Amino acid sequence: MNEEEYAKMIYSIARKYSFGNDFEDLCQVGQIGLLKALENYDPEYGSKFSSYAYTYIQGEVLKYVRENKVIKISKDLIALNKSITNAKEVLTQKMMRVPTNEELALFLEIPEEKIIEASMASEYVKSLDYELNDEGKELTLYDSISYEEKGYNDNILDLKEELALLPEEERKLIIARYYEDKSQQETSEMLGISQVQVSRNESKILTKLKTKLAS
Repeated sequence: MNEEEYAKMIYSIARKYSFGNDFEDLCQVGQIGLLKALENYDPEYGSKFSSYAYTYIQGEVLKYVRENKVIKISKDLIALNKSITNAKEVLTQKMMRVPTNEELALFLEIPEEKIIEASMASEYVKSLDYELNDEGKELTLYDSISYEEKGYNDNILDLKEELALLPEEERKLIIARYYEDKSQQETSEMLGISQVQVSRNESKILTKLKTKLAS
């Protein structure tokens, strides 16, 4: 990859986390991540530099987001999220399937953008703070991809090993949700299953990983 391609990688990662954050600041910390990747890359680990750099850049961006606590969910947004959850339950029972964002918006009589905004806020906090291992030292999903633990300490090596042992469909789900930052709806479309199944399977897989890591 050339310099332009790495710039595109940084922009792409920064754009994923720009909800509630300054895009230019995220790009700057992404550059820091790239520099740190250049300083620490060791080809003996067998990974491509592009993959190595991606994790460093993403980890630096996530570190910035978390440390600066820039995700602020307003009371109105929290209330909206509760309304959306209730509406999903009602419509799921009526339609025998998970409603789309457009259907939720029509039911609640609000713009579809509001549905997406509330969903992004909820999923984003969950993806950063879900606790994987509370034995001794807390290990969150944020920690699992932070640049400092990128894959070269025991905790993360154990996590990667357990991920590799998962059945293919389970591994695809976790990668989609926590490494590719896909929403549950996007993941359901990718895997060809319902959003409800994604949610249930995700919880089961994370519980299984937590149990294995704790042991």
